[in-house]
Amino acid sequence: MIDLPKANYIEWNVKSVIKLNERDTYAYRVVLNYQDGTNTIQQKSGFKTKKEAEAARLQTIGELSNGTYIVDTRIKTADFLEYWLEYDIRKRAGSENTYTTYSNIIQNHIVPILKKKKLSQLDKSDILRLYQNRTEYSIHIARQVKTVMNTALRYAVVHKLIAVNPAEGVNLPKTVKSKPYHVQTIDTQKTLTLEQIYVLLQASKDTPIHMQILFNVLLGLRRQEINGLKYSDVDYINRTISVERQLGKELNREPYAPNDGATKKELQLKTFSSKRVLPLPDLVFEAIVEERKQYEKNRRRRGKYFFDGDYICCSTYGKPRSKDFHWKHYKQLLQETGLPDIRWHDLRSTYCTLLLKNNFSPKAVSKLMGHARELITMDVYGDNGNIIAEEIPPELLSYMEEVLPEKKKDNTENVLNTMINVEKILKN
Repeated sequence: MIDLPKANYIEWNVKSVIKLNERDTYAYRVVLNYQDGTNTIQQKSGFKTKKEAEAARLQTIGELSNGTYIVDTRIKTADFLEYWLEYDIRKRAGSENTYTTYSNIIQNHIVPILKKKKLSQLDKSDILRLYQNRTEYSIHIARQVKTVMNTALRYAVVHKLIAVNPAEGVNLPKTVKSKPYHVQTIDTQKTLTLEQIYVLLQASKDTPIHMQILFNVLLGLRRQEINGLKYSDVDYINRTISVERQLGKELNREPYAPNDGATKKELQLKTFSSKRVLPLPDLVFEAIVEERKQYEKNRRRRGKYFFDGDYICCSTYGKPRSKDFHWKHYKQLLQETGLPDIRWHDLRSTYCTLLLKNNFSPKAVSKLMGHARELITMDVYGDNGNIIAEEIPPELLSYMEEVLPEKKKDNTENVLNTMINVEKILKN
């Protein structure tokens, strides 16, 4: 395992060149001092002449002076990426899904190619070869690999594991069209029209996922946010609902700690901006009231066997839904109604697209969607002709959205005045 503290020396001293009589060669020693009072002594040897050793000594002094000296040149890239994943990403990731995504990219798409390559020996040709290989496999995977390599190697530079980032400035092969700032034009084949939304809502009434569909397509909530909604989150007077939590699999903060495998634990939201108060359209509010009546009936009928967790989306025994519960019912609905076979997440995109096309401001849409930045909403769902690029490296955007801590500000009491008139646009 990488001894990262030993790379963060605070003082140094390079001893004079000496002759090793038993080997008839020359050497010099580097003394690294640490904040805790300990030190490490490294001997640089094997020089055939004193002149050669003096030149190497001067080079080492220069590297120590400008902060580019590498303490351990034997670290393998695979070992470093495993360390970065477990001791940096694990601490920053907000969910098991985020951590798993990074882990899969590293284990399945980077390590098998770089294999035993030493971190200190990585150069731009290695990075380019990696990108070319993964581009042939999948353009989507190649972009994720690029994000991981850039952010991981920046971490390595900061912690003095390498002198420079070999991935900096290396782009994907020219055959891959760049996606500056994650800009995407809406694919109308992957979103529903108003008429199709109405068909889906009507058809879902006799299914156990009707409330989940309402929350997705008419409020734009993420699936784990939907499963975490409680009746106590509803303001029945002002007709709003607070997004306070999500249900999912808890990510162990300690590396290699045992996991109980529970997938319905209450977790913090994806980002701080995900905590929001949303106005409820009449259609959704009335559905919540009716669902609450059924909840109370089930509680009386099931008695002691009923789990009174207050979840809106739950079984007849009160148990909350798992993250994939909707999948079978949703796919069956699409097939039976003849609607496009789009992903569940595309319903959230449909909601966002509907707002933007009805001239809602990007800032308001960002708040409704729970995005951390206005740029994200426009990049992912909006018309790229109206986007003003910010000075953020494109490969960092995904990392920032998923991993970096958000600036904290309390805006949860601000109830948005924007409301999509569902009753008006979904005329029968």
